[in-house]
Amino acid sequence: MLKLLDMLKLKGIEIVAVVLGGLLGAASVVHAEPVIKIDGSSTVFPITEAVAEDFQIAKKGAAKVTVGISGTGGGFKKFCRGDIDIANASRPILKKEMDACKAAGVQYVEMPVAYDALTVVVNPRNDWVKAITIAELKKIWEPDAQGELTRWNQVNPAWPNEPIKLFGPGANSGTFDYFTEAVVGKAKSSRGDYTASEDDNVLVQGVASDKNALGYFGFAYYNENQKKLRALPVDGGKGAIIPSLNTVEDGSYEPLSRPIFIYINIKAAEKPEVREFVEFYMKNAPALVKEVKYFPLPAQAYTTNLEHLNKKKLGTVFNGQPEVGLKVEELLKREASL
Repeated sequence: MLKLLDMLKLKGIEIVAVVLGGLLGAASVVHAEPVIKIDGSSTVFPITEAVAEDFQIAKKGAAKVTVGISGTGGGFKKFCRGDIDIANASRPILKKEMDACKAAGVQYVEMPVAYDALTVVVNPRNDWVKAITIAELKKIWEPDAQGELTRWNQVNPAWPNEPIKLFGPGANSGTFDYFTEAVVGKAKSSRGDYTASEDDNVLVQGVASDKNALGYFGFAYYNENQKKLRALPVDGGKGAIIPSLNTVEDGSYEPLSRPIFIYINIKAAEKPEVREFVEFYMKNAPALVKEVKYFPLPAQAYTTNLEHLNKKKLGTVFNGQPEVGLKVEELLKREASL
């Protein structure tokens, strides 16, 4: 009899523990931290990731921020389905993406956050290419080059009879869109026989490990890996120019300078944590953009971004069309008239 009572007592404790556990579990679900979902461009990723890290520290774990890398195109697909709150984009939203957002009832505020110098790189052991022209880049990357142009001396007879190994962003990348528009003359018009990845770190490693390699990606990835890579001065018609803060600001590094963006779902911005994150982003962008080796916009641009959010100035100033060679001052004038 005593044994039975002891067993019942133990069972009772177990039942209480289970009930309490269930209640505590339910409470933790109710008080689960809100999640801010971001995806898109690998070029914009270093900026947004830096902002996310600092924001989460400032909030002391009261909000979680996830930042994915599916490329600008991949990010807009998720954004226009309403799957994420913010899209990172290394080019403006295109007409087909605008239509997809409209069909799903997703409205947005467009915010430029920095300038990037799209950087053409070779392996440091490459001692024959001192600079490269846009015409030579077109010769390398245009669709007709596929399977035909496979050696360095086919680009320039002064270069060696060695195989050329190419590395570049995949078709979902805004960098791919911009580069092909600027170099080949039509967005997404490119040879397909190269090593493609949405992850720029894969491209860095590819060029760093092959003497005959050439690739392109955002400036921050080059800057982070200067010991492994060599940036080529690019001649857009006015002499060979190396990418730098000065050449981006004065517009001489053309046509490969470009603004990069985040897009905010206006409905998501009604959530306090998303609103606070965007405000934190704009307040801290000048310092963090520099920290991750991109080129910050003038301070007024970040203030204007928040004004657009507060006034719900929706849409894009680019009308769904890709643009090449937009200088900083031109972008800011256009933003002011959104």
